[in-house]
Amino acid sequence: MIVVRVVQTGDVDALVALAQETGPGLTTFKPDRDALMARIARTRRTLAGEAAPHEAGYLFVMEDTATGDVAGVCGIETAVGLQQPFYNYRVSTVVHASQDLGIWTRMRALNISHDLTGYAEVCSLFLSPRHRTSGVGGLLSRSRFMFIAQFRDHFPERICAELRGHFDAEGTSPFWRAVGSHFYQIDFNAADYLSSHGRKAFLAELMPRHPVYVELLPEEAQACVGLTHADTIPARRMLEAEGLRYENHVDIFDAGPVLECHIADLRTVRESVVVPVEIGAHDTASSVRSLVSNTSLGDFRVGSAAGVVHDGVFVLNAQEAAALNVAAGEPVRVLGAAHKHQ
Repeated sequence: MIVVRVVQTGDVDALVALAQETGPGLTTFKPDRDALMARIARTRRTLAGEAAPHEAGYLFVMEDTATGDVAGVCGIETAVGLQQPFYNYRVSTVVHASQDLGIWTRMRALNISHDLTGYAEVCSLFLSPRHRTSGVGGLLSRSRFMFIAQFRDHFPERICAELRGHFDAEGTSPFWRAVGSHFYQIDFNAADYLSSHGRKAFLAELMPRHPVYVELLPEEAQACVGLTHADTIPARRMLEAEGLRYENHVDIFDAGPVLECHIADLRTVRESVVVPVEIGAHDTASSVRSLVSNTSLGDFRVGSAAGVVHDGVFVLNAQEAAALNVAAGEPVRVLGAAHKHQ
C-alpha cells in the first residue's frame, strides 16, 4: 500500500536520493544531508511538543509499504515569518491619469510584503517521476490537509503555498534575470540556497527599496509574474480543488504564485469525518476511493482505500489496517470520494 507518514530519523538517505531528482526552484527541499537531518530533527521536536513556535514544522514521506521505497515528500510549516521574515511581492495596481491630456494608464507594481507572516505553509511537495501515476500525487498533496484537519488546534487561521515559478528552456528564471540578479549580484541557485537555509538577512539588505513596475521589465519577465512552473501545474490544480486561491502575492525570486485561504475553508477540514474502523473484506476494485488516516500524532499515516463511510464505520482490509497502523474499533479520519479531485 502507498502511504504518507511522518518522517523518521532513518529516512535521511532516502530523502537525499529523492532530493537529487528535483530541479531548480524547489527552495525547501534540497539534496543537502545536514539540512535534511536538521529538518527531520525539527519535525521530531515538533511532534514531541518541544519546538519553539517559530521553528515548528512537519515533514512527511510517501512510502510503498511493500518495498520500503520512499517516492515522495511534502511538508507543513506551522507559522512562517516569526523569526526570519517571510518576504513576498504583493502585486498591486497603479493608475496614472492626466485629465488635460486625456491619458489614462494602468500598471502592475510589485511591493515587498510581509502580509503572510504567521500563516501556516504547505511546502516541499515533490513526487518522483517514477511514481507519477493516477491518484498518487493527490494522496501526497492532500495528506497534509488530512493532518491539519486531525490536529486543527496546532495551526493558525490561514494557510498559504508558494508555487515554483516559470523557468525557461535553459533552466533559468527570466524574472530573476530581469530583477533579482541586479540587486543581489549572485545567481539564482546561490540566493535560493541561502534563503532555504535561513540566511535571509541579505534579502532585507539588498532587495529593492521601491515598487518594481512590471511593465518596465522585459516581456518574458512580465509574463512570469504569477506564472506556475509547468511541472507544478498539477500541484496547483490540487491545491485549488482544496480551496486555496491566488490573491496577488508572488515569490520574490521567480515570481511564482502564492495560493492562500482560511484553514476553515479547506475542503478536507470541512468534509472529512472521524469514524471507527472495521477490519474485513471490501470491494478493492471499487472506483470509489477515500483518503483514510489514523489519528496518531507521532505515527500519523494516510492512504487511499476503496469504499466510503457506511453505517457510521469505514472498512479496511487487514493489509490496509496494518499499513495505517490501526486496529478494529479505533478511529480513522475519512475524506470520501477522493478520486473525483485527483
